[in-house]
Amino acid sequence: MVRPAKFWPNDETSGDNAFQRTPGATRPEVAKAAAEEVSRAVDRLRAAGVTVHLFEDDGTRDTPDSVFPNNWFSTHASGQLVLYPMFAPSRRGERREDIIEALKARFYVGEVLDYTGAESEDRFLEGTGAMVLDHVGGVAYMARSKRADEDVLKRFCSDLGFESVVFDALDGGGVPIYHTNVLMCIGTEFALVGISSIVTAEGQRRVRASLEAGGRRVIELEPSQVAAFAGNAIELLGTDGPRLCLSQTALDALSAEQRAAIESFAPLLPIAVPTIEYSGGSARCMIAGIHLKPRP
Repeated sequence: MVRPAKFWPNDETSGDNAFQRTPGATRPEVAKAAAEEVSRAVDRLRAAGVTVHLFEDDGTRDTPDSVFPNNWFSTHASGQLVLYPMFAPSRRGERREDIIEALKARFYVGEVLDYTGAESEDRFLEGTGAMVLDHVGGVAYMARSKRADEDVLKRFCSDLGFESVVFDALDGGGVPIYHTNVLMCIGTEFALVGISSIVTAEGQRRVRASLEAGGRRVIELEPSQVAAFAGNAIELLGTDGPRLCLSQTALDALSAEQRAAIESFAPLLPIAVPTIEYSGGSARCMIAGIHLKPRP
């Protein structure tokens, strides 16, 4: 996770991010509130026994979205670390060699795969925002958008041994959903999915069939719940087993039946990040999962 220094909804990303809103406070006030939300979230996760590696944005670069590291890198149990091409030029400055080196010092990294050269061809794949990965089953789910290019996805799948499930999904205003991870979350035994946001019946069928073939119970989300970031969640390993981290906004949008269904697999672990959600991302976007083998 990254504690931001200059958090603010990014003007370069507002065109296709219908989840993004303008705060009713000054930039310094918003930046301070966002940093405090990250601090409280880290404390909450650590209290649940989740190991958190927290890095600081020192504020020397104009990186208003630095709080969302899951878009620029991902890690894999194979020992691979992947760097991704980013749509907004301001977001490319979020890539930090010091973070990569710190991960190499703590974990075994056998190979760094760098796809950032695709930016020169206007092709983008914004990490585990653009894709939702089933690490166990080896499936990459992707909703097409200007931030999610199929050719880069094919390269990723070829290099890391994933199969792809690609579909189209629209938000409530009929705009392609900018990141797949606001639409769906895959846990060990369940998946939260905004099935009705997927455009075609065939797309809905393929996504559901693939998830169920992987042993997941599909818990459907309504479009209003997707808009409240209910799909932007991540299963984490705590002291007592898996926990589902989601925002308080997302939790409030779930029905009692949905909560009970999720908790039959993993207790809910909400974090309050209302300021950060102005940028159109939530709990899942804030967390870059570590799947690497730790060094002794």
